Amino acid sequence: MNDHRVAPVSEEAGEVRRFWERLGLPGLVDVHTHFMPERVLHKVWDYFDSVGPLTGGMEWPITYRTEEAERTAVLREFGVRAFTAMLYPHKPGMARWLNGWAADFAARTPDCLHTCTLYPEPDVEAYVQEALEAGARVFKAHVQVGGYDPADDLLHRAWGLLAEAGVPVVIHCGSGPAPGKHTGPENIARVLARHPGLRLIVAHMGMPEYTEFLDLAERYEEVRLDTTMAFTDFTEAFMPFPAAELPRLTALGDRVLLGSDFPNIPYAYLHQLRSLERLGLGDAWLRAVCHDNAADLFGL
Repeated sequence: MNDHRVAPVSEEAGEVRRFWERLGLPGLVDVHTHFMPERVLHKVWDYFDSVGPLTGGMEWPITYRTEEAERTAVLREFGVRAFTAMLYPHKPGMARWLNGWAADFAARTPDCLHTCTLYPEPDVEAYVQEALEAGARVFKAHVQVGGYDPADDLLHRAWGLLAEAGVPVVIHCGSGPAPGKHTGPENIARVLARHPGLRLIVAHMGMPEYTEFLDLAERYEEVRLDTTMAFTDFTEAFMPFPAAELPRLTALGDRVLLGSDFPNIPYAYLHQLRSLERLGLGDAWLRAVCHDNAADLFGL
């Protein structure tokens, strides 16, 4: 099938399963999928529909615009054995409430890695500690949407808690698809200088500052990158990954993780997988990226 076309889920699921079965995997682990309260998610979709500034002014149709139960069923049909509920606040006072919702979602969705979030505010240390005690396994930080400096002193002790606990943080900190006031590698470098053991997973491979975030991954052994939307035709058209960096991507193969942005992607899920395959970095690299690296990180 043409993986740009949105086929019936059953047809696409067959192709997705053939992809990971050929690699000898038990399924996929996707560290960058979005689940959040329905009214919040619908507002996110409305923003994409309006072609707001954070989309870079691009048309961005939502391919998997269905209700929560159907979205989880789609991932299971694809053979995604573990996924996340990437949710994020855009103002103070939201994060604790979102974390409460996420704890309930994880409790009723056993294949979802219990996901939480944070924001620079006076009680952030307290609710991060509460989330860790409640079993949070991954956090989401969104520097672009939140409009905050990740090196803000309000976050210092929260980053320390997460580093000590070894809980990964998927962080959207690159300047794509549109730059924010605090996006880019410089502020993340400041965070890592204070917390070198922090397990940051740089979303979207750090696009478009791919090279600079590869530098940070080489400098800090706990820094990882996720593939979300990278290498796809959609992204290559405006923020292409530099071909000269492919050898570095190969060398860091144990610290690259599959991410998709499901359901908020403007193409079929299969296309992300095929885009990784066509890089030509080999089946061992694909096995690590699509399953083994995340399985090891989360103890699956």
